[in-house]
Amino acid sequence: MWSVRSRFLIVLLFSTAFTIDLLFNILPKLQQRSIRNLRCPCEEGSFNSSAVLRGTPAPDTSLSKLRELLSHPLYREQNLARGPGDLLLEKDDVVKYCNYKAKAANRRRARRGGLTHTHYHSHVYLASNWLKFHLAIDRYALYPRSEPFIDHLLEDLAVVDVSEVDYTYDEKALNGRCNCKEVVKPSGVHLKLLLKFQNFGKAIFKPMKILDFRRVPPVAGRKLNLSREIHDLTRNEDLKATFFISPDNNVCFFARCLYSCKTEYAVCGKPHLLEGSVSAFLPDLYIAQRELIENPWSRSYTFTDKKEWETNPNYCDKIKRTPPYNTGSRLLNVIDMAIFDFLTGNMDRHHFEVFKKFGKDGYIIHFDNARGFGKHSHDELSILAPLTQCCRIKKSTLLRLKLLSQPDYRLSDVMRESLLHDALSPVLTEPHLLALDRRLQAVLNAVQKCLQHHGADDVIKDDVGDEFDYMDFNSSAVAR
Repeated sequence: MWSVRSRFLIVLLFSTAFTIDLLFNILPKLQQRSIRNLRCPCEEGSFNSSAVLRGTPAPDTSLSKLRELLSHPLYREQNLARGPGDLLLEKDDVVKYCNYKAKAANRRRARRGGLTHTHYHSHVYLASNWLKFHLAIDRYALYPRSEPFIDHLLEDLAVVDVSEVDYTYDEKALNGRCNCKEVVKPSGVHLKLLLKFQNFGKAIFKPMKILDFRRVPPVAGRKLNLSREIHDLTRNEDLKATFFISPDNNVCFFARCLYSCKTEYAVCGKPHLLEGSVSAFLPDLYIAQRELIENPWSRSYTFTDKKEWETNPNYCDKIKRTPPYNTGSRLLNVIDMAIFDFLTGNMDRHHFEVFKKFGKDGYIIHFDNARGFGKHSHDELSILAPLTQCCRIKKSTLLRLKLLSQPDYRLSDVMRESLLHDALSPVLTEPHLLALDRRLQAVLNAVQKCLQHHGADDVIKDDVGDEFDYMDFNSSAVAR
């Protein structure tokens, strides 16, 4: 006969087993099923991102400051002599690599039993705007000033159907190992997902032309359906397991990370749709290697152990003697990047990347601008340390900044107009737009102080010659 104690232990054992199975097996499956079934008819039946983008009325261009700006001589395409090695990629190499990637992706799908899913076809990619973008990258910029395929690529980013979703990863930094730091920032609020499209394009989704800094990968706003376009399309079970229904009946997900694996840091749709930015991928590292470089003016992120530049006003004297900043354009490119970051309020530029093929004089790729446009009321002048400590600036950069300070080309006005074309327009609030004008004036004031202390010959580095010396920025209308 079983004793009372023995019967109690047996009941307790079975109860514990059932509870574990309920919590870790049955409930997650029911939850995933509820995510699929929880549809908002009014939202999903009528919402079409393509229709929203293509149906947006075009802005009135009769008095277009943006059109006037882009037709100015400073923004016209220059006839630069391009040699055989000036393009980043050769088309034959890209075609060969693309065929290999398409076959490999389809073999993986077949092994997983995904024969019913859309397969990748290399010929679709070869006709896509992604390929045109990749083949146009050269040693001067990521894309030309006036090419229609860029506008088409931005539209693709906003409307092309997603075929797969996964966590992002940096193949070079992580050596093939997944790391949650690439999914969520230390603050625990910046999620990134890798999107693959049916035309073989790839992009990063982040829930969230004017300076002629054509070093930022093309980005477009987009609304994604968290259930249909992320949860249902990902094969990553870890990512699926982070989805849940909030008390407000919204679909949410969060990043699995050792320091922030919490639902408090989740992002949620309303109830399914989530706005974010979609950034086009650059060519794969296998065919276009990049070098990751620590920014000489990276922050310490602590109140103790300050970086040298934060305490030594003469820090740039050492940088000017340090390769590759002592020759060529690398230091000037860092200063350009600092101006860009100051205008947008981005304090998080700890590293930057360059294409290895173009060497030490290659331009800096402006990746990861997610920390931009935070506090519109605060201008963080320390971001300008490369400019204020080194007192150098490209002549072309200074000319464009001066042009954008003029009433006919005011930076806030042309930015406001350019964002009208985005699917999530207006994107920036009015205080953020006005902050651009205020910060632009702060940059010009910093340059003026440098000129007073060091003179124009030492401060302004001529990269355009005397072609634009006729421009009079003191007149009410700048010569065109």
